[in-house]
Amino acid sequence: MADLDALRTRWNRALEGARPPGAGPDPAPYADDLLARWQEPQRHYHTLAHLTAVLDHIDVLEKYAQDPDVVRLAAWFHDAVHLPERSENEERSARLAERALLEAGVPAAKTAEVTRLVRLTVTHAPADDDRDGQVLCDADLAILASPPSAYAAYTAAVREEYHFVPGAAFREGRAAVLRQLLDLPRLFRTPYGQAEWEATARYNIGSELEMLSLPADPAT
Repeated sequence: MADLDALRTRWNRALEGARPPGAGPDPAPYADDLLARWQEPQRHYHTLAHLTAVLDHIDVLEKYAQDPDVVRLAAWFHDAVHLPERSENEERSARLAERALLEAGVPAAKTAEVTRLVRLTVTHAPADDDRDGQVLCDADLAILASPPSAYAAYTAAVREEYHFVPGAAFREGRAAVLRQLLDLPRLFRTPYGQAEWEATARYNIGSELEMLSLPADPAT
């Protein structure tokens, strides 16, 4: 169960860190709106647990970021709009971030950086000199390096989010996503991610691809 008060505190710190002292309105309504979005009933993986995990991983990777508070704000918004049957969730999340952060008193340049980072989660392919992008993408993909039981729970939750997709079509689409990830020269771009997560994540992805290639259960 997510600690809502702790998440509100984390939001407040990130927002205050990204805007000038004393600027902007009370951060509480923005936190409440985002927390409500992350608790929508269609979500099974992209939940408060995922948001908390991404924020935790950003804390681990903070020293690699150029502007950690901007990265944290991007984490809050990167799946703020999530409708599994739609394909433009990241773009809609970026637009939400732009509207909300400007209204909340975040300078235009930092707001633009947050929206850029949110859009980057479509590809998870930051440039070699994109330190903030590398931290956000690594934090978002860290689930791929989970222990076996956690990885199995992750894949089950993803399947539940896409329950409306027939089994064969889901397996085909999921396999394509996994192959796209494996085709990246590196899944993780920070030194920590490469050292601690890369090998395990590639093993997990490869194992999932093997499972997806097995004969389908007629019930799925």
